[in-house]
Amino acid sequence: MSSRLLLRLVLLAQVLIACAIAAGAARAGAGPWQAVAIGVMSVVLVRLAINMNNFVMSRRVASHTPPQYQLGPAAAVRMLGEEFGASMLVSSWHMPRARPHTRIHPDCRTPPVLLLHGYGCNSGYWAYLTARLNAAGISHATLDLEPLTGDIDGFADAIEEGATRLLRAAGAQQVIVVGHSMGGLAARAWLRRHGGAQAARVITLGTPHHGTCLAAFGIGVNAAQMRRAGVDGPACAWLRELAAHEDAATRACITSIYTHHDNIVAPQTSGHLEGARNLELGGVGHVALGRNRRVLALVMDEIGRVPTACPAPPVLHGAA
Repeated sequence: MSSRLLLRLVLLAQVLIACAIAAGAARAGAGPWQAVAIGVMSVVLVRLAINMNNFVMSRRVASHTPPQYQLGPAAAVRMLGEEFGASMLVSSWHMPRARPHTRIHPDCRTPPVLLLHGYGCNSGYWAYLTARLNAAGISHATLDLEPLTGDIDGFADAIEEGATRLLRAAGAQQVIVVGHSMGGLAARAWLRRHGGAQAARVITLGTPHHGTCLAAFGIGVNAAQMRRAGVDGPACAWLRELAAHEDAATRACITSIYTHHDNIVAPQTSGHLEGARNLELGGVGHVALGRNRRVLALVMDEIGRVPTACPAPPVLHGAA
């Protein structure tokens, strides 16, 4: 089942639940509009509770937050509101309607950008970044990494095919890959399997490079590949093997952007990748990384910094 179909079914279930609650409220004496409001708000409040619970669970296994990134109560509430708003818009509007697409800007001199979404998502996650890429006249393409619960290594060939198609369409030699969460790990798996000749830069957003304790609540092979045993515990075997196959040249081509208030990747310092260009920030949640103006500006700046070529790491024969 595709994430698009799954999200549509989830939305349908939410609508039916809201209707049932509204009907119950009407039978209890509420007016028509009041009943509708009760039904809708009941579903919204459940969604908000789930979002808040993610922050609670992530704080239980959180890494130390540096003083310059610590938040006061008002800033914490703003962050929660932004994360909830981003989650609602992405999961209830952008992703259920999205399909992978390619947009070529013929006069673009920047390497084209290939966008890889995270766990449980699809190409609709990138609605806000693609708008910026179009405004800047930068060619790009999105992919849907499927199956939803599949092996992250299994996404490598699809990424290679997507990169090759994009390069051919854009008439370019190298591609910039931007991956959110699991998408960043998929990009690293692609580099391991296919080498870095086609990669000008890999930019990861909120990627659990050393695993996340919250992956224990996920299902599928890919969730297991992102697990971490406690704050000070080791990453899973798959992540350790992935790191063991990377050399200094590979890491030098990666930029990792992560937030000390990630509500899905915990401990949050799992976003720090040794040998890469690491950009840390605070006050932003996991889903909001794809919508926050400050983060989008960082991504566009990193794309603008990419030279015409990036030294390609050697292909490591025998790597999975």
